[in-house]
Amino acid sequence: MTTAATTVRTKSRKPWTPSQIVLTITGVAVSAVFLAPIAAALLTSLKSEAEAAEIPPHWLPKLWTGQAWKALYETGNITDWFVNSLVVSVCVTSIVLTVSALAGYGFARTEFRGKNVLLGLVMAGLMISPAVLGVPLFTTVQQMGMVDTYWGMILPQCAPAAMVYILYKFFQGIPRELEEAAFIDGAGRWRVFFTIVVPLARPSLAAVGIFTFIASWNNFLWPYMVTNNPDLMTMPNGIATVMNSYGIQWAQLMAGGLMAGLPLIIVFVFFQRQIVAGVAHTGLAGQ
Repeated sequence: MTTAATTVRTKSRKPWTPSQIVLTITGVAVSAVFLAPIAAALLTSLKSEAEAAEIPPHWLPKLWTGQAWKALYETGNITDWFVNSLVVSVCVTSIVLTVSALAGYGFARTEFRGKNVLLGLVMAGLMISPAVLGVPLFTTVQQMGMVDTYWGMILPQCAPAAMVYILYKFFQGIPRELEEAAFIDGAGRWRVFFTIVVPLARPSLAAVGIFTFIASWNNFLWPYMVTNNPDLMTMPNGIATVMNSYGIQWAQLMAGGLMAGLPLIIVFVFFQRQIVAGVAHTGLAGQ
């Protein structure tokens, strides 16, 4: 029995083909390229400031220390900045998902006067850089008295032209027969949307939510423009303020960057399947 089992196990192992070897080596090389900056930042954050500023730099610390992490907590309101980023990103993501789903479904399934004009205006938003809108948006927010408030940071980020287009393309691909069958059974438009369309759109909604959360978390320019209160700063703005106040402290800078990027790494690790599936379901992968 042992000999037979060994024979079966030996037969099941197929030698690697040249293409598999090349793909494996390429995958390892690409992974190393992406992981190297993270490893360098982590190792630099565990050095002293004097050692982190040495030229030429070296990978491993001569003296391992958590001084940079401790100093970052002592000189900045890290907890407040983290909570502010989380509140802003979650609120922006929730609003964008709601607006994008309703607008995308409306454009894909309803007919009304001026539909093509409105859709064209939404698509025009894809060609406008957010930086161009900084001054008029700030003027509007200032006139509404929302400077140094959560709403001032949240609302201007909730004009999701790209996300509307992604969900619009997905809703167009849903067979109309599913909705027509529900209409025949007496379901209304809202019930069809929430019980049939939204469950089918979960992969795309997940992808839109993840993309929006990442973009909002990384947004530096707009919160920097609309917030002067240190207690309302987000992670990117707070870390930049600390660095400007105390000069370029490379170890602290790397520690702050790792703290700011950690939630995004966690989101990608746990939701990478949803990201891939969402892009594939929207039909954007081949466009």
